[in-house]
Amino acid sequence: MTSRHSRPKRGNTTSEQFRHNGWEIGTVTALNWISSVKSWNRWPRLGNSLRDAILPAPRWCCGPRLTYQEEPMTSARSSLLVCTLAALTLAGCAEPAVELTPGLKAFVGARIIDGTGNMIEDGALIVRDGRVEAVGPSDSVSVPVSAEWIDLTGLTIMPGLINTHGHVGATRGLESNSDLYTRDNLLHQLGLYARYGVTTVFSLGGDDQAGFNLRNEQDLSLDRARLFVAGPVVVGDTPEEVEPIVDEVARMGADIVKIRVDDNLGSTTKMPEEAWRAVIRRAHEHGLRVAAHVFYLDDARKLVDAEVDFLAHSIRDTDVDQELIDKMVERNVCLSPTLMREVSTFVYESRPAFFDDPFFLRAADADVIAGLEDPERQARVQNSKSSQGYKAALEVAMRNVKALADGGVRLAFGTDTGPVGRFQGYFEQLELERMVEAGLTAAQAIMTATGDAAACMQVKDDLGTLAAGTWADFVVLSANPLDDILNTRSIESVWVAGNPVTSGN
Repeated sequence: MTSRHSRPKRGNTTSEQFRHNGWEIGTVTALNWISSVKSWNRWPRLGNSLRDAILPAPRWCCGPRLTYQEEPMTSARSSLLVCTLAALTLAGCAEPAVELTPGLKAFVGARIIDGTGNMIEDGALIVRDGRVEAVGPSDSVSVPVSAEWIDLTGLTIMPGLINTHGHVGATRGLESNSDLYTRDNLLHQLGLYARYGVTTVFSLGGDDQAGFNLRNEQDLSLDRARLFVAGPVVVGDTPEEVEPIVDEVARMGADIVKIRVDDNLGSTTKMPEEAWRAVIRRAHEHGLRVAAHVFYLDDARKLVDAEVDFLAHSIRDTDVDQELIDKMVERNVCLSPTLMREVSTFVYESRPAFFDDPFFLRAADADVIAGLEDPERQARVQNSKSSQGYKAALEVAMRNVKALADGGVRLAFGTDTGPVGRFQGYFEQLELERMVEAGLTAAQAIMTATGDAAACMQVKDDLGTLAAGTWADFVVLSANPLDDILNTRSIESVWVAGNPVTSGN
């Protein structure tokens, strides 16, 4: 049975809420209980073990004719406290306590940022079998009485972050090679992402069968970041070379196809235009979308004209122009800024400030930190032409993030994390900070990582927002990130498919 979650103002509990079939609680003891109910929100958060322990309880608490359909949610909440107190002093009740329904949870009292641009100041989120059943203001959401109650009064709920451009598997510590692409390493990395609030990762290239297997195993028991995979990056110089590769990627069951149209600051040969155009055509024949690594404005224009679906980096050689902005808006082409990718190329020329951040250190490997602090490594970065080139490119990229956002282009949060020195989970938090430094508001930055990211990757029916039917992937924070984007780091808990992510994941 259900009850209406219509909590009155705190301190305004009335005897009407404790009246059943014309019988009003009026004893001194009952009035004392009611007084205690008024202080409900000052009580510690009560676990379900306490509610389950309310046996026996007085008849007016759990008598056969009292149903929660007849009482507002405040009565359900208040009755829990009243019955708890009653159980300590009164002899039994003929009826057993309500049995909890497996997979049914009610998260109540929190501020809810829903991923659509809306915020509910005092909300209720109902989760059943891994998906959101209902969400809304506390006074308008029906809450099943058999739900597990989780009181989040004073906290903030927001959708888990979606990284539309990450990588998994082939790195461990300071090592990077294909032999590291193992199931165990993938599980470790996906757990790490989740513990930092990243609940979905699109791995754009370098994915082997182990990644596909984990992607296929995602179900109601999931307690790590969700994984989507692109398979191997498609490379080649001619249509004849690349088309069979696209066919194989499609056969593997990839979620998206990845190409690279870049010369790495002049150090490598760029994929020929006829080859990447062939990839886009062939992928679309298979019903697959194409994400393109890009650096130069001219290449971005050509890719958008060729109907590429996703630009996997910001434009970094020069400021974007109105022509590109208009075409991207018209054709609904999204862009992932990946600002921290640029940062990672030069930040280790000296000791980065985040090496002293407890939020970083809680998952950091001391040997990795020591390796990145090695004076010889630092000197190589200082003297690297490409590192210094990407440092300049970051400034261009940040200007373009603001220009694209102002022009109406949909930005999709991404970081290019996964390679050595690009710390999964933590760099996503730094990316949000960089986007705000680039001129976005905290609300805009959060949208790029939630609802907009899901829309860009065509998973909005399942992910990115907290709405009826979506997966219950969300983060509980102790502070409001709309006030300060750094508050996305105030993580109290992370939930994937309604399951808590633990430190052991």
